[in-house]
Amino acid sequence: MKWTKSLIQTLRDNPQDAEIDSHKLLVRAGIIRKLAGGLYTFMPLGMRTLKKIQRIVREEMDAAGALEIVSPILQPAELWQTTGRWDAMGANMFRLRDRGEHEFALGPTAEEVFTSLAKGVISSYRQLPVTIYQMQWKFRDETRPRFGLMRSKEFLMKDAYSFDADAEGADRSYWTMYHAYERIFARCGLKATPVQADGGDMGDSMTHEFHALADAGEDGIACCPACGYAANLERAERRLGERCDAECPPAEAVATPNARTIDEVAAFFGLPASAFVKTLVYVADGKPVVICVPGDREVNDVKVKRFLGAKTVALADARTVEEVTGAPVGFAGPVGLARADVPVYAEMSLKGARGAVAGANRADTHLKNVDLARDAKISGFADLVTCGAGDACPQCGKPMELKRGIEVGQVFKLGTKYTDAFRATYKNDRLEEKIMIMGCYGVGVSRTLQAVVEQSHDANGIIWPASIAPYQVVVENLDPEKPEVTSVADALEAALEAKGIDVIVDDRVERPGVKFKDADLIGFPVRVVVGAKGLANGGVEIKRRDEDKSATRIVAPEAAVEEIGKVLA
Repeated sequence: MKWTKSLIQTLRDNPQDAEIDSHKLLVRAGIIRKLAGGLYTFMPLGMRTLKKIQRIVREEMDAAGALEIVSPILQPAELWQTTGRWDAMGANMFRLRDRGEHEFALGPTAEEVFTSLAKGVISSYRQLPVTIYQMQWKFRDETRPRFGLMRSKEFLMKDAYSFDADAEGADRSYWTMYHAYERIFARCGLKATPVQADGGDMGDSMTHEFHALADAGEDGIACCPACGYAANLERAERRLGERCDAECPPAEAVATPNARTIDEVAAFFGLPASAFVKTLVYVADGKPVVICVPGDREVNDVKVKRFLGAKTVALADARTVEEVTGAPVGFAGPVGLARADVPVYAEMSLKGARGAVAGANRADTHLKNVDLARDAKISGFADLVTCGAGDACPQCGKPMELKRGIEVGQVFKLGTKYTDAFRATYKNDRLEEKIMIMGCYGVGVSRTLQAVVEQSHDANGIIWPASIAPYQVVVENLDPEKPEVTSVADALEAALEAKGIDVIVDDRVERPGVKFKDADLIGFPVRVVVGAKGLANGGVEIKRRDEDKSATRIVAPEAAVEEIGKVLA
């Protein structure tokens, strides 16, 4: 391929709306081009990389025994209404009506479609297990599209769904996909860490997310460097020792004018935030509930939702807070609530807490010397906070670290959540009708492309791994107007292509510095420089993108192809 025929347009300046390095570089390198907020065109270079990632995904899915199909992007509302997700998806779903006033959605995911398909084509245990997958564009009406392909309204996803006859089979299917994902990301040159995760709206069973660790990641990850434990902060747990607080005097009300926040009350009492009980009123499935956590901790809404078994959980408004506590926002506490019928749940690290400070459920007043067991009616204790750096690992007890991650894949054990809704059954060997057990497995194909760039770049541009680079080699023809130089460049192109190596020849009439900067910006793994001066001295220059200039190899033209093969290996 010749550069002058390739529709490559690079930019010197960063796009104004790009916040993270990978987004800036993908636009500047001509990989993607913005059409509108959250919508991007994949340019020829981007398409080459996207197709290579797709090929890797497809090869690993096929090797794992999965069967590829493609389902419609346009999905009828009836499928989503069967599972109740037509309403649950809310504003994130693009909805439309056809001329017959039938409701449809642009698919944000495909559990309903695949479960309906399985119900229609699987009837016997002899057809199980089976895993079906597709690579299809998905659509979500993001409130705030950002970070390029990381959070866009349209994205390419590989989604797979397994159907099994029993729990043991479902477990095998799950781990088959898990290990396939490990291979996919390794082949893409991505360092992807599997972490325990929360199933969210997808399902309540076991799930792992695969995260590309990067500072720009939107998800927090708790990691233990000692034993390898890793979990999304929505799910991460910590080990706690037994609490042995000394007995304390009776609780006493203290006037705390203009002190509402933990910081303000801590300053007033001259105590650390950990000495306080932070009390928050939530509404879970329409009913108020009180949550208590240490003052130096943040409530984890996902853990609260999972603990309560609720479909929706949100902080109560000021009116509800006053109704439940009898006081304005900022003075809630677990002792003496106005609504005695409202359950109070406390974070498990508060079990045995004595001598604490909490809101008194009266304006401008707090209680000191609170003994939760003595003074409050606690309905239960649970893990309700977000893990922090230094917390003890739940597996080995060593301190954990906090990192950021870009989610590029996830595997779920869905159980019968969807197959129950659709009555997707099969007949066993005794002709008994049984519900199929389901798993779900997603890879963000377009997001993986950007995650690689976020992990692999420097000040000069992208550093593509050879497996998914748009071209593995760029041949820089420094003197395209000279036939003897062009002849060598073209011969190298033909010889490399004959060996199955992707190559592009920069045949532009441009200064060498411009060509080198573009090559580094785009990130071709290997650069080969062919110029009249170098040929006169008997050689061409070969350099890997991730090496500095001192590592440049100078070889005779006839030895270049073999040397390039070694460099790429």
